[in-house]
Amino acid sequence: MSLVPQTATLVEKRYLDPQHSLFRFVFDDEGVRESFSFSPGQFVMLSIFGVGEAPISITSGPDEKGFVELCVRQAGRVTGALHALEENATVGLRGPYGNGYPVDVMEGGNLLIVAGGLGIAPLRSLIRYVLYRRDRFREVGIGYGARNPESVLFSGEMQNLVARTDIKCILSVDSVPEACRWDGHVGRVTEIIDRINMPIEGTSVAVCGPPVFYKFVLEKLLSLGYSKGSIYMSLERRMECGLGKCGHCVVGHKYTCIEGPIFTYWDAINLPEIF
Repeated sequence: MSLVPQTATLVEKRYLDPQHSLFRFVFDDEGVRESFSFSPGQFVMLSIFGVGEAPISITSGPDEKGFVELCVRQAGRVTGALHALEENATVGLRGPYGNGYPVDVMEGGNLLIVAGGLGIAPLRSLIRYVLYRRDRFREVGIGYGARNPESVLFSGEMQNLVARTDIKCILSVDSVPEACRWDGHVGRVTEIIDRINMPIEGTSVAVCGPPVFYKFVLEKLLSLGYSKGSIYMSLERRMECGLGKCGHCVVGHKYTCIEGPIFTYWDAINLPEIF
């Protein structure tokens, strides 16, 4: 974990939709490039020099060496400046920070991944981890919900997952415009959890999405019988420094940037104002 930003070059910028792009960075220092490692669910602090810094979940898989990918929504000063960068621009990256999904606990059992909107970004890292180690997991189910077909992030990758026979992946959108073709589910993401039909016993659940998404998905999972301790949530609320020094991310008695961003539902439900 680096406490000082390391310079990195933006080598690829891929448009995903009007708000989101995928950025691929390569550390300028060869030693940093080779030694950088992380767990799915961890984040880095991204610096746009002269503008500011923001916490961003790592989107690439931990087995993909030599680069770091971040999927970012254009929503503020730092992310707006990032989207304005051209390829070959220099940024600062420090980290990784926080905890990750407990893959050592998840391996050997079943895994259900449920994402909403940009929540697919940190979960893409976990999905890639699983794909590299498919034989270490029993049943794997993936449910991803978006507003409409045009807002499905990583649509090509997600369709490839739908086509796989060793993973049950179902995509869902809230609505489909008349001129748009869509072969997936139309309706709430909670409905595809039933269609994936994972075993309750021996299943870990990884969840990430907007606040309203959590409300309905967590209610659904609990109604099906999943325990609060088997549901893992990514919460990047109010993180600033990544080091637990500024106190901006303190919720209750926990520092989100250190003890999170991955919490079990059991831990999260006991934190005041977590959502």
